[in-house]
Amino acid sequence: MSVESIESEVVVVGAGLAGLSAARELKRLGVDVTVVEARDRVGGRTLNEPIGGGEIVELGGQWVGPGQDHVLALIRELGLETFPTWCEGRNVFERGGKARTYSGTIPKLNPVSLAEVGVALKRLERMAAKVDVEQPWTQTELARWDAETFATWARRNAKTPAARDLLRLAIQAVWAAEPEDVSLLHALFYVRSSGGSLEKMLDAEGGAQDSRVVGGTQLISERMAAELGDAVHLGHPVRSVRWRQMPGDVGEALVEVGPHPVTVEADGLTVSARAAVIALPPAVAGRLDYDPIMPSVRDGLTQRMVQGTVVKCHAIYSEPFWRAEGLSGQATSADGPVSVTFDNSPPSGSPGVLLAFLEGNAARNATDLPAEERQRIVLDCLVRLFGSRAAQPEHFVDKAWAVDEFARGCYGGYLPTGAWLTYGAGLRAPVGPLHWAGAETATVNAGYMDGAISSGIRAATEIAGGVDR
Repeated sequence: MSVESIESEVVVVGAGLAGLSAARELKRLGVDVTVVEARDRVGGRTLNEPIGGGEIVELGGQWVGPGQDHVLALIRELGLETFPTWCEGRNVFERGGKARTYSGTIPKLNPVSLAEVGVALKRLERMAAKVDVEQPWTQTELARWDAETFATWARRNAKTPAARDLLRLAIQAVWAAEPEDVSLLHALFYVRSSGGSLEKMLDAEGGAQDSRVVGGTQLISERMAAELGDAVHLGHPVRSVRWRQMPGDVGEALVEVGPHPVTVEADGLTVSARAAVIALPPAVAGRLDYDPIMPSVRDGLTQRMVQGTVVKCHAIYSEPFWRAEGLSGQATSADGPVSVTFDNSPPSGSPGVLLAFLEGNAARNATDLPAEERQRIVLDCLVRLFGSRAAQPEHFVDKAWAVDEFARGCYGGYLPTGAWLTYGAGLRAPVGPLHWAGAETATVNAGYMDGAISSGIRAATEIAGGVDR
């Protein structure tokens, strides 16, 4: 197979929101940039799926909300529009084989359990306020929080089974993981990064799930890629990154190591550059072959930052029948395996779409099942939540992100106990001419599309001053 060779000032690995935002910012600053993407499409962990009639559903990231300033500004710049998540009607909560309807974010539990949840959320907010999102690994006084899982903390702070169930559902909804998987400090970092309120992270109206993009969020990446033109190279999985470390300072100047300290080798393509932005999830970036190898703190970080496990499912009906029954389409189930649902119908309301998430252990159990079996277990849950009409969708589509070769999971990466204080410094610190971007590296709205975009701009800014133009 012939290999094309390109010389560029900066090479960006990954054409998701982070990589394309980095490339777009570098281009704006007058830097010659080349983007290398493994897939035959742009968008990374955003993905539109046509469902007929010119409508789509999103198999990846889809929501934006207040306070997510970077993504909202970019949507406007690119000429796109948003529409609100459907919230009219009553929500459904299932626990212990019983389904009840309610209004608001938190299901109506018995007074003791409801009080416990309220106290726990306020306590989390107070704790999160102490976390320095810029460098939490320096806060040795928080070591006790990094030494325990969220599950340990929840058992100590919520005594009733119902309250513990709701806290478990919250962790699954945000990280697609189990409370036993996630460091308490990691959970607090994300809460602080997202404005200080776990409840807002879970909210639809006025929260992180407030709105969607007309035409789907993959359009954001597609329009950025169109601006970049032939600088974006698709279908070239990167295998190795060869780089040379600056030997150090000689007086006030860095020692010159040649015009191209970085060589990115991909299938069918080699790019030589002054610097690189690696815009991949840490778990994926860690699979590349680096020469020389990464410092131990960076290598340890990528070994420990695990991707969440989720199967995102859409059941598509001729109409949103639940609306006529006074239901919002939003449901939460402590019985599972579906944990959360939303009305994901297009702006016109037709067809009707119920979005169902399998998260954490439920997704781990379902990912390798035949597609027909996954569909059956999801529809069984939807029937319990919304009645017999949910059993017969006209179409069903899902995506198991854990078996996506270039994502290795969704929604994002999370750290287990002990990792933040020991390896957190490797998350976004440059290694020689290599810089890191991706939603996991953001300090504001980490893990969200907004964080991915700001991380790309941050990485571009880091290197732009050092590129000899």
